Amino acid sequence: MLSTVATPRAAVTTDTSARLPEPAPSLPPAPQESTPGSGSQAPPEAPPEAPPEAPTQGSDTVRRLLTAAAEAFADNGFHATTTRDIAARAGLSAAGVYVHFASKEDLLYQLSRDGHAEALALVSDAASSADTPPAALAAVMARFSAWHAEHYAMARVVQHEFPHLSEDHRAEVLAWRKRIDATLREVLEAGRASGDFVLDDLAHTTLALLSIVVDVARWYTPQLQRTPEQIGATNAVLALRLVGAPPPAAMPSGTATGGRLRARAPRAAR
Repeated sequence: MLSTVATPRAAVTTDTSARLPEPAPSLPPAPQESTPGSGSQAPPEAPPEAPPEAPTQGSDTVRRLLTAAAEAFADNGFHATTTRDIAARAGLSAAGVYVHFASKEDLLYQLSRDGHAEALALVSDAASSADTPPAALAAVMARFSAWHAEHYAMARVVQHEFPHLSEDHRAEVLAWRKRIDATLREVLEAGRASGDFVLDDLAHTTLALLSIVVDVARWYTPQLQRTPEQIGATNAVLALRLVGAPPPAAMPSGTATGGRLRARAPRAAR
């Protein structure tokens, strides 16, 4: 599911002089949110298969407003952003925002809903495209990490600003988040059952892996020299090491690193 909000597509990561945003909670960010952080394994509430289309979704003005809102929320946070800020970035008057959106929260809701639905589709496709649990874990980590780099402004909003939604909107978005968590957890469960993974704590391992992915959006900037694919490939190898599995012979499609990322061969005993 590709984002409706365009963000700069330059390479996604390495200049340590770039300002790092303040750390924000990982997916899921709040203890009450969902499965990875809790011992409960209650089935997640299923959101709709696809988010409903907004009546004006296809208009150029709406796309400009969504892009402007994503950039403003990512740069300044939800509370510090005004509708006037968003309108100015979109080249509109402040009143122009209300022609298409009921409020600033309505903009945040559409960004959060569409971003989470896109993330779920990407993770589900990555998991189902592989024929073994290690290959599935590598694909999920590679593609989801690359998405957080390629769409870092959207990802910051999706991961860190959704708590500011209204109660009803937040509940809908949390349902999407639980589905993302559950998809990764199913991959880990399959790997443990097959003997490919060594897992002491399924819930905490799920949380740790998702935290690695989500944090990409926090520190990534277009000035960094590493590409989204390289970041994804690195995180895929880290994930496999975390669960005690060797890296696959070939990384998932779209995560080639030009041979620069290779697992070290075990050292011979001396």
